[in-house]
Amino acid sequence: MGIVLMAAASVGSFPSSAQPGATSPLIERPAESAALEPEPGEKAPASIQSSLGTFGDPGGYRELLKGRGISYNALYTNEVLGNVSGGIRRGPIYAGKLEMALTADLGVLAGWTGWSLFANAFQLHDTGGLRDRSFQRLITVSNIEAYPATRLSELWLEKRWGDNRFGLRVGQLAADGEFFSSDTGKLFLSNDWPTIAGANLPGGGPAYPLATPGIRFRYDPDASFAALVAVFNGDPGEQRFANRTGTNFRLNDPPLVMGEVQFRHHQSTDTSRLSGSVKLGFFRHFGRFDDFRFDIAGTPLASRESSGISRRLRGSGGIYGVVDQQIYRPEGGSHERGVSLYARVSGSPSDRSAIEAWADGGVVASGMVPGRPEDAFGLSFIYARIGAGARGFDRDTALNSPGFQPVRSSEASIELSYQAQILPGWLIQPDFQYVFNPSGGIANPFAPDRPIRGGAVFGLRSLITY
Repeated sequence: MGIVLMAAASVGSFPSSAQPGATSPLIERPAESAALEPEPGEKAPASIQSSLGTFGDPGGYRELLKGRGISYNALYTNEVLGNVSGGIRRGPIYAGKLEMALTADLGVLAGWTGWSLFANAFQLHDTGGLRDRSFQRLITVSNIEAYPATRLSELWLEKRWGDNRFGLRVGQLAADGEFFSSDTGKLFLSNDWPTIAGANLPGGGPAYPLATPGIRFRYDPDASFAALVAVFNGDPGEQRFANRTGTNFRLNDPPLVMGEVQFRHHQSTDTSRLSGSVKLGFFRHFGRFDDFRFDIAGTPLASRESSGISRRLRGSGGIYGVVDQQIYRPEGGSHERGVSLYARVSGSPSDRSAIEAWADGGVVASGMVPGRPEDAFGLSFIYARIGAGARGFDRDTALNSPGFQPVRSSEASIELSYQAQILPGWLIQPDFQYVFNPSGGIANPFAPDRPIRGGAVFGLRSLITY
């Protein structure tokens, strides 16, 4: 069984769009939890329960609770990944994530019409991560990478009204399920909360594995349009020390505001036309940020005359756009089947941001393998450009210091992945990635006269959903 569960998957079929009338809080999940999302037209995710016979629901408690408005799901994700070239060290790592999620329809359970409750928690084990251990890079290699811990993620109440056109969510929230996400891109292991947000926001922002107190309002007038705005506590805390269990519930940090509008077309199975979506959004943090290049007097920080105290700048943030577009739809197929392209682009202020520009995208084919309608495969890329302030600091340092002093530029990666369904609720996913110029070209700590080299990563992931 250990070999069977060896490597972990992150996504099932592409998620259906949020629509008026949708009642499941599992509709929008981040990439590493996307298998929690229902199959098209269903209210529950694909589960291995159907393959376990009488062991699928011992005692019948799951069905009993479902009748009372309570449902629970579990995702067990495992993977083995290893770089065969490049980085500061080579060799395989094992990573695992057990996620438990609880959903309660409070209308059924307590007579609170339109109210729902959601909570999920992670048990993260052996998630050493190739990003830090092997490459010291900025972009994620695996979207389950996190420090080993047992931690709460989200815990919130939501009220839906107006025929489900309006929704207000309050509690501990994560932004990466609803904001700045591509449905098509959730296939890939490296697809997660974009680094331009994770590297630039305090604590990495409200995204896996961290959530933070907040409030989110959503408006879905019809199936083709949605508008969202949210206010979060602006710093979820450093996951290793400040918020190891996810129960700090911080409320005293400057706020982070996010907003997004979503346009969708031809999502129905009743049409043969090509489906697609466009999302436009922003994020704005109201705290103060260090200038990467200049001190409080305007002197370059790398200069011998500098005070060493960075100039403090008011606020930071960014704008972004996300496009998903189907380019081939098989006859009678849904918007989750066929061939689709996706792209995400974003920009942030260059003087206070580790990453000033971000782009990722790719192509995914789903349901195209004869006899295997649930399989998917694709090719993706990620590009991140180091901020101008950080690049300027590197140039100043090179002018004022002897020896090898690299000037960072950009980091990139490509990924090729195939996801195969073994049983309903069980996926395996062989994966290949190649990393270019880790962290934009920083010095190798074990060979300071040259930068860390990029390299190839091979892996296998498995996901069991219950």
